[in-house]
Amino acid sequence: MTVIGLSMSKTARASRYRRVLEKIGATPLALRPDSSASIEEILDRIDGLLLTGGEDIDPVYYSEPPQDATPDKERDAFELPLVYAAIDRDMPILGICRGMQAINVAMGGKLIQHVKGHRSPGKKESVFHDIYIAPGSRLGAILGGGPIIRVNSRHRQGFTQALKAPGLMASAYVLNGDLIEGVEAPYYSWIVGVQWHPERETENHPKNINLFHSLMEAANRVGARR
Repeated sequence: MTVIGLSMSKTARASRYRRVLEKIGATPLALRPDSSASIEEILDRIDGLLLTGGEDIDPVYYSEPPQDATPDKERDAFELPLVYAAIDRDMPILGICRGMQAINVAMGGKLIQHVKGHRSPGKKESVFHDIYIAPGSRLGAILGGGPIIRVNSRHRQGFTQALKAPGLMASAYVLNGDLIEGVEAPYYSWIVGVQWHPERETENHPKNINLFHSLMEAANRVGARR
């Protein structure tokens, strides 16, 4: 049994993430800020970590004054130490939307607090745009196909090359722009972040399921070492 920890806010249901993990044969375990377990106890229970989407990360974590962020401070206080510890263990991590931003912040990067045009005004509907995936990248190998794909978008924070953490490599960009849409960590076994929402299966190319398969394969290797 491969257990994937789902880091989320206290009130999130995360049903789409659960469904896609169960679809590929993984067992999701909800990880919330109200957990009574220690960080080490949590990591001992899981084989991989999936950082879900959600509200903004507090700019205090990347040493910037608040401008237009609406942070989930309770989640930040729980999740960022979890990410630090998971990275220290070289645990497989997939970051989605806010999750990718959390990886960047945890590894020393910063964020743009308000990205225009990447989230609908009512926040209920996705918007869409094309991205360019770097040939030869892990992300490119996972998704396969051509270098340009269409993805959904539901975020208002993000980062560019200038704000990227030194230990990360950008593997995807918004087409005709410098906003990063995908990252990976070449000095770790398996850390991948994407800015779009692959768990919303009907809104993206079917090959996006490969992201979850690849996370599970990496997590299986962790479980086999126990």
